[in-house]
Amino acid sequence: MIVRWGLGELPSVLDELGARSPLLVAGPRWDALELPIEPHARWAEVPSHRIDDAAEQARDGDAIVAVGGGSAIDLGKAVSAATELPLVSVPTTYAGAEWTTYYGVRDPERKMRGGGSGAHSAGIVYEVALTLDLPREPTVGTSMNALAHCAEALYVHGHNPEADEHALAGARLISDWLPRVVEQPGDADARTELLRGACHGGAALGGSMLALGHAMAQAVGGRYGLPHGTLNGICLPAALRFNGRHAPEALRRFGEAVGGDPVARVEELARLGGATRLRDLGVPEEDIPELATAAAQRAGNQANPQPAKPAEIEQLLRSVW
Repeated sequence: MIVRWGLGELPSVLDELGARSPLLVAGPRWDALELPIEPHARWAEVPSHRIDDAAEQARDGDAIVAVGGGSAIDLGKAVSAATELPLVSVPTTYAGAEWTTYYGVRDPERKMRGGGSGAHSAGIVYEVALTLDLPREPTVGTSMNALAHCAEALYVHGHNPEADEHALAGARLISDWLPRVVEQPGDADARTELLRGACHGGAALGGSMLALGHAMAQAVGGRYGLPHGTLNGICLPAALRFNGRHAPEALRRFGEAVGGDPVARVEELARLGGATRLRDLGVPEEDIPELATAAAQRAGNQANPQPAKPAEIEQLLRSVW
């Protein structure tokens, strides 16, 4: 993966990939953004389930550049998988989607319509200036997603020393700098450190993958079109409680990185964004058994130190409802 800092590095990243004419994937929010490249076309419906239509546009060029949060980057990954063209991501949140080849496909109403893998994720360009106007809720929510990447990387089946280093570095940076960004959202230095934490979290994710907390968040978010990061902030404490008896050493290390009891510290950070319960987001209590069954079947749960049974996940979801 080519990783650069500063939007001015985008042309050189494309040069390294031998690309001259990318498709730009960016929602209307970025209409006024001046990029140092000339895309041959732009796809502005973000999110979108019209992958074939976007791929048809992309094939007129030689790469894809996705600017935005997880929805834009996942869309870029879906198009990359369909066309086998290289993808360069310019993330504007802290979600970490830029580090994996996996993606979810949502429609414009944000309902999950499918997903897959096989994206040719080739480059990342981080630009702190693009995060300065990010509102509080998505700032905290996507940061909690990044923090969940750090936590779960330490105990998922695919955990390894290199990913562990990224996970611990990311957890330290996110726990230190997220409160400062919430207090002073226009502080570029604080945003830079938070983005570095998210970068480490993404690298940990790319090197190890997901576990129970993400499985729960994905099952809920995919059904109702709810913010994935906010759901990770709600679901991660419950998953950590469950994994306390299955991966105690990993939780100890995570707790040291975030500076306190791992569950309490995650709950404290999640409160900075507002919603801390599933009912705050309108999730119907009567749907919990069905959501638990769906979460149990997800790959993240299967990669947990001890996969949780549907009845166990139901209890966890009720504990955060």
